[in-house]
Amino acid sequence: MHMEARKYVWEGAIPLQIHLHVSEVTTLPPPPPALILAPRIGYLPLLVGLIKPYFGSSLPPGVDTIWFEYKGLPLKWYIPTGVLFDLLCAEPERPWNLTVHFRGYPVHVLIPCEGEDSVKWSFINSLKEAAYIINGNCKNVMNMSQSDQVELWRSVMNVAGNLEAYLRVSSKLKLVTVEDDYTVKLNSSSKSQQGTGETDFAGQVKTGRIPVRLYVWSVSEDFDDLEDAPDIDCWDKISFINRPVEVHTEEGGKCFTLGDAIKTLLPEYFTDKPLFSDESPKLEDEEMNLSSEDAGSNKNTEVEEILYEHVTRNAEIKLVRIQGIEPKLEIPFSWVVNNLMNPDYFLYMCICVRVPEVNTV
Repeated sequence: MHMEARKYVWEGAIPLQIHLHVSEVTTLPPPPPALILAPRIGYLPLLVGLIKPYFGSSLPPGVDTIWFEYKGLPLKWYIPTGVLFDLLCAEPERPWNLTVHFRGYPVHVLIPCEGEDSVKWSFINSLKEAAYIINGNCKNVMNMSQSDQVELWRSVMNVAGNLEAYLRVSSKLKLVTVEDDYTVKLNSSSKSQQGTGETDFAGQVKTGRIPVRLYVWSVSEDFDDLEDAPDIDCWDKISFINRPVEVHTEEGGKCFTLGDAIKTLLPEYFTDKPLFSDESPKLEDEEMNLSSEDAGSNKNTEVEEILYEHVTRNAEIKLVRIQGIEPKLEIPFSWVVNNLMNPDYFLYMCICVRVPEVNTV
């Protein structure tokens, strides 16, 4: 694990400019926006302690039910702040202009949040899920002492992030993802050159199950500049894929790359099947004797399958973003996992795919 890269991730932050929604302002002049540096690995509800005192004197009477929105889209509080930013700002916006609400919680869009406790248990549940994917059980997480659980959570919710405390506690969970191919090769090369040992990387076969959460938004319009990417104004436009990636380091030392992982997660966009096959079996005369209704139905189904395959074969990945970075697809996936995963041991990836529209008329 490259500690320098992990340190950059933990210290990563997003400048926020938070506005109180105009419908909740009860003072004149209205309060200026709050400027906050939000940790990437953190969660928006954890900023309430800073935001509530700032806007408190301007709020109407009532019970606080705090939530955030961006360009009219309510933000899901259990998604890390950095992932929300990468997903919703194709062209990074700095500062990121958010609106905070203390009233009118959108229960039709967001699941309830009871403050820090809700965020904490959402994080712990993610950690359990990751442990199950990696080890086949989550006993180590379930058996954490109360003091370790408190220290682990504090290391994450701390505004500055406490990497040392996190590593001290998380090491007890024994959640080893996968060996870093890139580092192994460097070390093997170094040892070989120094003549201090023989490490035959080629011929080894290593496997690992990686917890991955993938957010994909599809666009039909092509664009060359991220500024021209269409806005996401509805969560229905986002496909959420919560699926582990099985890493195989093949014999011969070939690295399993980020591109390989994306192909595994999105096979429908990487089909190798020909659009039309010359080896389609011919139907016998009796099989061709269908009613006109059945024939029409089968024909429509075949046309839909052909159109779907045409669309997926012509799909194009426009953007891959992890922890604010747009990595090359050739980079070893093991390096990405070991250096860019979140504290809950999930690797969060945001991908924009252009899927051309097909005129079916």
